[in-house]
Formats: sequence, structure tokens, C-alpha cells
Amino acid sequence: MINTGKLAGRTLFITGASRGIGKAIALKAAKDGANVVVAAKTAAPHPKLPGTIFTAAKEIEAAGGQALPCVVDVRDESSIQGAVENAVQQFGGIDILVNNASAISLTGTLSTPMKKYDLMHQINLRGTYLVSKLCVPHLLKSPNPHILNISPPLNMKPRWFRDHVAYTMAKYGMSMCILGMAEEFRDDGIACNALWPRTAIITAAMEMLGGDEVDKQCRKPEIMADAAYAMLIKDSRAYTGHFAVDDEVLKAEGITDLDQYAVDPSCPLMPDFFLDEFDSAAIEQAQKLGAKPKFMDGKVAGSETPKPAAGGQVAQVFAQIETFLSPELVDKTKAVFAFDVSGDEVGKWYIDLKNGSGACGQGDPPATPDATFVMNSNNFFKMFSGSLKPTTAFMTGKLKISGDMGKALKLEKLMGKLKSKL
Repeated sequence: MINTGKLAGRTLFITGASRGIGKAIALKAAKDGANVVVAAKTAAPHPKLPGTIFTAAKEIEAAGGQALPCVVDVRDESSIQGAVENAVQQFGGIDILVNNASAISLTGTLSTPMKKYDLMHQINLRGTYLVSKLCVPHLLKSPNPHILNISPPLNMKPRWFRDHVAYTMAKYGMSMCILGMAEEFRDDGIACNALWPRTAIITAAMEMLGGDEVDKQCRKPEIMADAAYAMLIKDSRAYTGHFAVDDEVLKAEGITDLDQYAVDPSCPLMPDFFLDEFDSAAIEQAQKLGAKPKFMDGKVAGSETPKPAAGGQVAQVFAQIETFLSPELVDKTKAVFAFDVSGDEVGKWYIDLKNGSGACGQGDPPATPDATFVMNSNNFFKMFSGSLKPTTAFMTGKLKISGDMGKALKLEKLMGKLKSKL
């Protein structure tokens, strides 16, 4: 996305701008000569996460913009108010607000302490609402005001609530702010939009979560920065109330080469939460090239193919699965699952919950699989025994799923039945 200069002299107030997506958006605007308020908590170096409000400010100024680093905790009204007042005093106003600060905990109801619940709701929902509330009086004075929340479309399918309802509620709260404020401030000309990534984005936090296993299956924060830039230069009165996805925004701008944003264009991409579908072109390309995710074990090209294990934990899992097969389970599931297992117990397995009374075993499934799961044998056993949540495995690259994601999720019910048996 080529810079147009349209943000020159404009002031952006960006929460969570000391690193990741927030900083990437700040740097993109800085190339136009924009003013950026770096509103974040990190004033001193973090032991694990790189960057502070001061290092981000230096990068913004090096890119051609002006920066105002402000220590801001979006849970604290006084710190936000102080940063807003400082921004207005130094830059003369605020033209754009980017609500990027967010907290995440992918845990179920019984595993979510109320302290963590409160943190997510105070930062994601209350913080977004509060920062917006305090910035709006100044946005009303801007010739082209925008509020952009880094939050997903409001997908009400139960699958996005079931495994991490507290996080979903908090994140959707950010999106509900957009839904309401877009209409509330439509006549005032304040554009209120949301932006969400199609795939996982490689950030310092993601690297901590998934480590070396996940990085090559992500896109860079620059795709979100370019998409945000394309949205923020639009006429605020003509473009509001949208829940946009990064690659769709760029495609609408004529950008078709999305490989430039991939950490490794040869690797399949890991989809982000809350989207039912994602562009499978990268996966198809990777498969044609013979590539596979970094987390998969196995021999290098040209080496001897390892022999399947005759028994072990994987065989134990399928022996237990066989005891649960029934016409009722087939009727509820109506799907065929294939498993490509690597590691110490390499082999192919299947579960047929679409035909007859159901079947399972080693080898290729008797019918075309609806969903295929790729993982190593150790993670396979952990998932079916309940010590590794499928969502966590999927988001951290330990599990790769292709095919019908909706049917793939039905397998979790069977996993739940096996927990006490393994």
C-alpha cells in the first residue's frame, strides 16, 4: 500500500502502540508525516516483550512523523484524560483514534479466574469505550475524523463462544462499540469501523505463545497497517459502520500480491479467530510446492520413510474410540475425519462417523474425509486425553486442520468422552 500523504499533519491517538499491530499502524502513518500519540503502559523495558513507548516514538520520528509517548493504562480514566489533553496541547487536536490495546485469555468458564475476566473486560470493552468517549469531543472538530477498533466481525456462531466465552464477550464488546457509535456519530461525520486480520499476525506476544513453531504460518503486522491506512484516508462521512478484514480491504485497493505480507510464503497460513472461512490459496500453493508447517515432524526430503508404529498411545486412543461408535453418534456427527500423524508413532488413521454404525482404524479413510488433522503423535494423545485444548493446539501451530472447519469442531465432543478413559 503506497503512502499518499493524506495523513500528513493529522494526529493519531493509538492505544497499545509500543509494539505489534499498533506500532505498525503508527509507522505507516508516520511515513505520511502524521503526528502519533503512543498511548501504552510500557515505559520501561519488558523482560520478555521488546519495545517501550519511547523506543516506538523514536521509530515513528525516524519514519518521518512526530511522536508523543504517553504512559496510558486504558483502565485508568485519569491517565487517558491526561494523554488526550497533552495530545491536544502539543498537536492542536485529535483526528484519528485507533483502539488497539487488548487482553486475551483463551480459557473456558471454569478455567478463567475473575481477575483475568475483569482484565479482559476492563481493557477490551471498558477501555475502548472510555478512550473513545474522551476522544470524541476532539474528533468532532476534525475535518475527517475516524475511530478504528482492532476487533472482529460479530460472528454469533456458538463455536466462537464455547471455548473462550469470556474473551469473546470482551472482544465482541469492542465491535459492539463500533456497531453503536457508527450510528450514534453518523450525522456528526465520525467514521467508526473495525478491522480484523484474516490470519494470525506475528507479534512478540504471538512468538511467546507459539514460539518457533508458529511464526512461519503468520502474516506480518504490516498487512494490518496497510489495511488500516487504506481505511483511515477514506472520507469519514462516506465510509463508516464497516467490519473489515485486512486482505479484503487491500484487494479492494487493487493489491493482489499478499505473499509480501507472509513471514514465509511457502508455508500454509494459520487463520485467526471469529472468521468462518479464510483464503486457502496460500495452503494450496504450499501443498503444490511440497511444503508443510514447521511444527510437523518427519524426515527430510529424500530420506527413508519411517515405519508406522504397531501400537502405542495413538493406537490406544483409537481402541477407545471404537468402543464409542454407534449409529446415534454417526447421526449426530455425519463426518469423516482423517489423521496424518507424525513423530514417534507416524501413520495415517481415520474415524468414519458418516456411514453405517461408524468405523475407525489405521490407513486412509474409506470415504473422502470432511476434515483432515495433521499433528505429531505426542500432541495427538494430549488432545484426546484432555491435557491440550484443540483451540490452543490449532492457534499455536501444533495442529493443522484442512477441510470443513465446522465439522472438524464436532470432533471435540468425542475428545471429551475420552478424557476419563486415557
